[in-house]
Amino acid sequence: MKTALKTPVGNILITEKDGFISELELNSTQKPSAPPSPLLREAARQIEEYFLKKRRKFDLPVNPDGTIFQKAVWREMQKIRFGKTASYKNIAEAVGNPRAFRAVGGAANKNPIALIIPCHRVVGADGSLTGFAGGMALKKKLLDFEKSDKTR
Repeated sequence: MKTALKTPVGNILITEKDGFISELELNSTQKPSAPPSPLLREAARQIEEYFLKKRRKFDLPVNPDGTIFQKAVWREMQKIRFGKTASYKNIAEAVGNPRAFRAVGGAANKNPIALIIPCHRVVGADGSLTGFAGGMALKKKLLDFEKSDKTR
């Protein structure tokens, strides 16, 4: 099941599979497949709250499809607080493989639930913006949006 949502950063398509959010597509042109389920309505509500700066952390059941390593990286990314960043090296160390920062970048790039699993908050060791599947302009926009929130 899928639902579409208009946001300040473009259209988002949210996919539910077996009672979990399984994908979130940024800059989507797809249309929803059916009326949204309760979970998809809740996901849309939480994303709307995020863009209204009323939500800083998502509370949704997620089940992204990936390897054991990718899932460990994605779980660690969910710990990065709103308005903060972590480096690929920080994430690699947190998952117990300090030299795997390039693999962390690969996992970030394959994150199927961007925004909810905030891969946009992962930056280079020097704080520089690096790859983002949604594009560098969108990554910068999301980080600037979060950093502009004075109520944190």
